[in-house]
Amino acid sequence: MNVDEVWFAHINAWAGQVAALDWLMFQVSQESNLLIPGIVLVGYWGWTKWGEAKIAVPCLVLLIGISDLLGGQLKLFIGRPRPCQVLAHIHELVGCGGSFSMPSNHAMNSGTVVTFLVMLYPAMGWILWPFLGLIGLSRVYLGAHYVTDVLVGVALGALLGGGVGFLIKTQVFRRKSLPD
Repeated sequence: MNVDEVWFAHINAWAGQVAALDWLMFQVSQESNLLIPGIVLVGYWGWTKWGEAKIAVPCLVLLIGISDLLGGQLKLFIGRPRPCQVLAHIHELVGCGGSFSMPSNHAMNSGTVVTFLVMLYPAMGWILWPFLGLIGLSRVYLGAHYVTDVLVGVALGALLGGGVGFLIKTQVFRRKSLPD
């Protein structure tokens, strides 16, 4: 067993042991559960900082699309099988999935959103960074990905979201706040 398989086995071994933990990891991993909080956040953002929101929200939506597309293309290019396709005796709580494993699109998309938002609003980091970690952990716990799939996904998402967030914060928002 390689290091990735050992870490996967340690984390995935918890699955099926505690019903409340299974439920939490399943819920964190469901993208649809983020829809309502996302809409509320965007509404609040638009209400309190319309000038920023009208620029940043479309950028964020575009970033999520790019992140998801890029992750899907990288999966095809890398072609790494999912743990459920090659390992025996895993706890598979969400099904095996239809594509390859590396990178985790959940982790990549979440990493994109979190780093984008934290770049613009660093004070949000205290809640967003742990939430990103929980999303990544849930993907291994549920049997969908190896640890490195998640780490690569988060890193690529951080480069994408953080890079665009940095550009917006330093080039667009700063320009808007300077007197004419």
